[in-house]
Parts: sequence; structure tokens; C-alpha cells
Amino acid sequence: MRKIVLLLMVGLLFNCKNSAQNAEQKNTQEKIKTAKPIEVPLENGLAKAYFASGCFWCVEAVYESVKGVKESISGYAGGHTKNPTYAASNTGRTGHAEAVEIIYDPEIVSFETLVDVYFASQNPLQVNGQGPDRGSQYRSILFYQNDAQKKIIESKKALLAKKLNATIAAEVYPFQKFWIGEDYHQDYEKLHPNNGYIRNVSIPRLRRFQAKMPQVLKEKH
Repeated sequence: MRKIVLLLMVGLLFNCKNSAQNAEQKNTQEKIKTAKPIEVPLENGLAKAYFASGCFWCVEAVYESVKGVKESISGYAGGHTKNPTYAASNTGRTGHAEAVEIIYDPEIVSFETLVDVYFASQNPLQVNGQGPDRGSQYRSILFYQNDAQKKIIESKKALLAKKLNATIAAEVYPFQKFWIGEDYHQDYEKLHPNNGYIRNVSIPRLRRFQAKMPQVLKEKH
């Protein structure tokens, strides 16, 4: 009987600890959502934008196919821990989502167009994931750096919701910090075209987007 009581007490303490940790993490995430956005200055005439939309291998490839985008970098954003790793973010406990940093020429492609690309390259109704990738680390987030970007995002999200008569899953966060992902994640689709996930998930997703917005694509050489 004592063993049963002891096990119940241990289980209760464990559940209480987990509940407290979950509540703390939720409060931290809410603070992140209402924080003042950090604006990234132009560098050599190039701007940066940040998006999360499922697997970063897929999103990186989508944006690198767009005119005016110089580079797309895979990493993590939107969480409450420092120095997130792929393994840690995949637990869903860091709050981070797989994200991309888009380095682009605003004279060629606007932030508004990048947001159009974002919604055209995903299933906007899927919560906590894209395609077979499920979990909070794969959730959709658009990050804004100033009020103008926030208005663009919220306007396009509202128009899409009206068009589809449905709730759009993407969250809207003030940009705070982007953590660059591990080296082996960079240019993954380009470097591993025969990988099973790339062939069956990433490339089809890229082609679906390209069919929707051919006018924004780079010319093939």
C-alpha cells in the first residue's frame, strides 16, 4: 500500500512540475508575441525577411527560386530558448519553429511579394505543420520588423481567410532573433536531390508553388 501511495505522490509531483513548466513556456511565448519588433537594417542595399512554414529545406528552396532573392538560410525563430539546435527544436519544448532568413533586393522584389510567395507555397489551413511534417516546430509564422510589414501581413492573411472562408493557421510574430541552423541543413534540397524526402515532398511542393506564381521566378539558364 505504501508503495502505491508513494508512486501516486511521485506521479502527482511530476505532473505538477510539467504543468508549471508548460504554463511558464506558454507565458513566455505570449510575451514574445507582444514584444517590440526588432528591425534588421539594410546591408549593401539588401534587406532580410523571416518566415516559418514547415520544413525549412522546402521553404529555403521556394524562396531561392524567386527573382530578387539573393540567399535563403535555414534556421530557427519564434522560441524562448537560446542557441536552439535541430534536436532540441524537434522536441517542441524550445518554442522555436524551423524558419528561413531571406536576403533580398527590395529594388527587385518587395516584402509584399515575399508574403504572397509565403501563402502560395503552403497549405494555409494546416495547423502545426505542413504536409507530413507535424508538430509546433513546423508551425507557420510570419515575422514582421515594423508596423508597415505587420499591416501587409495582416491584410493579406485577412483577404485569404475571406477568400477561403476559413481560419488561416499562420501566426504573426514580431521579429526578435534568428538562429542559423546547422551547416548540413543549408542548401539541402540543392545538395541532396535524390533524397527520398526531397523527391517526394520538397520538390513537389516547390513545383506547386512555381505553377502558381511563374511571374516571380528567376530565369533559367
